[in-house]
Amino acid sequence: MLIIPAIDLKDGQCVRLKQGLMDEATVFSNSPGEQAAHWLEQGARRLHVVDLNGAFAGKPKNEKAIREIVDAVGDEIPVQLGGGIRDLDTIERCLDNGVSYVIIGTAAVKNPGFLHDACSAFPGQIIVGLDAKDGKVAVDGWSKLTKHDVIDLAKKCEDYGVEAIIYTDIGRDGMLSGINIEATVKLAQSLRIPVIASGGLSNIDDIRRLCEVENEGIMGTIAGRAIYDGSLDFAAAQAEADKAGDA
Repeated sequence: MLIIPAIDLKDGQCVRLKQGLMDEATVFSNSPGEQAAHWLEQGARRLHVVDLNGAFAGKPKNEKAIREIVDAVGDEIPVQLGGGIRDLDTIERCLDNGVSYVIIGTAAVKNPGFLHDACSAFPGQIIVGLDAKDGKVAVDGWSKLTKHDVIDLAKKCEDYGVEAIIYTDIGRDGMLSGINIEATVKLAQSLRIPVIASGGLSNIDDIRRLCEVENEGIMGTIAGRAIYDGSLDFAAAQAEADKAGDA
């Protein structure tokens, strides 16, 4: 199972938010490229990058920082990018700039035709990010809760041909309160494509609990605040996941 370090970008800096609130940002680094290189050195096998300004603006806003990250890791590990990706031209530009996977969030909910076109145009490179609370999908930077059931929507995304689903429990994200294992497993069991768990990862016990259900279809988890504030040692977490996988 992959432990995927998150690099959230706001105004060109690496930050973490609490529950998606832009004014609750903690700056962890002024150099996105150096931060990416750090996680590569620690043994990361994929990076999760979010353009927070882009997510709120509806178009990418941190392209310089994203290029720094891609340049820092080169061809060694893939980068998955989300935040403000709402049209095919933007996807093409991201992929041309070296991003391996593009994450579509709000647009997957509001414009399923676009998602279908994206999967057709860029097969194997589209991931959908579904943010949910109490089983219902949220959009627009978590500011609006919809009536869409997360499992039903995930199944439609699967039919379109997406590569994976990132499932975030927005009630837990950035709160270090533990991943919602039950909801993540329930979603993974309903799909054929893999699920990446997100939101609330807090310590090595969360990693162990996720490893126990990896065979349900959970390919990895995104690590954010926990690896930045020291409550989770990234290298130790990946080693633990590898040990569980070998067993």
